[in-house]
Amino acid sequence: MFGSSAKHWVLCVITAMSLVAGLVAGDETPRRLAFMPGNQGEYTFDTGVLRGTLRAKGTSRGLSSVVHVPSETRLDGSVGIAGHYRVFTTNKRYGTAAWDWPSTAELQPDGSVRTTWPAAQDRPFEMTALYRWADAKTLDVETTVTAREDLSKFESFFASYFDKAFPSPYACVTGPAGSGESTFLPGTKDLGDWLMFTQQADERTRVIQDGRWLLEPNPVSWAVRPNLEAPLCLRRGQTNGLTAVVMASPQDCFAVATPSEGDSHYSLYLSLFGRDIKACETVTAHARLVIANALSDDEVLTLYKRYTSETYPPQIPRP
Repeated sequence: MFGSSAKHWVLCVITAMSLVAGLVAGDETPRRLAFMPGNQGEYTFDTGVLRGTLRAKGTSRGLSSVVHVPSETRLDGSVGIAGHYRVFTTNKRYGTAAWDWPSTAELQPDGSVRTTWPAAQDRPFEMTALYRWADAKTLDVETTVTAREDLSKFESFFASYFDKAFPSPYACVTGPAGSGESTFLPGTKDLGDWLMFTQQADERTRVIQDGRWLLEPNPVSWAVRPNLEAPLCLRRGQTNGLTAVVMASPQDCFAVATPSEGDSHYSLYLSLFGRDIKACETVTAHARLVIANALSDDEVLTLYKRYTSETYPPQIPRP
């Protein structure tokens, strides 16, 4: 591998590229759109808008100690933001959570970080997660799976736990019949304790009730709501005007989940993949996190449409 002088040169290049990107974008202060190596196998970041840590103490629990710099608002909650939680195939769960599996991480030349969970005797697949800043308030995560044997209805449950300052969850659902519009439905207690929003016409949604979620420990009985318009959900800050948005393309995500309003998890979840993966096949799912101030519903929808058109342009077929 690189010697110490070569590593220093690579990090200097990464930093320079990030500074140039910020200056070109016209910021008053340059954006540092790169992760930097820290202590104990962790990586730090400070984009000018968001500051925090990836892989705190070398664990694969996503982003932690996350602060919205302009308002000095703490964003993350109990287990971090943009982490990989439960992983399933048909009626099977692999351990308690991916964040407990042994993993390694490597800084990439563009300032992104790739986490790798190698295949094991009880996990017949390799999984990786690439964390990359799209801009100062936007994080992209690409989850890639390479199967060592046939995997039936593989699912990676992508989890974000926010601070109690974000009490109100919303999911993007279909509007009134015939309106052709989308709306953001609050996850109120009357809908159920644990809410799973799906698209009724999507055959992948049947995996929710194949028994995987009833396995110990900590089984979950979801209140399934078959009116999801798009894999798009958010939490709004109660006092600070911030909005935390989590999204994925419909090609990559078949359900959105959240506890009801008032639950102390303050979480949002994406059910990624939901498809059979053949032995030796490699597949990738994309997700995005956006933290922004005073986003209206229309602005959130505009961000989502831009993201999905960039991720899967019309000429790219569904996986």
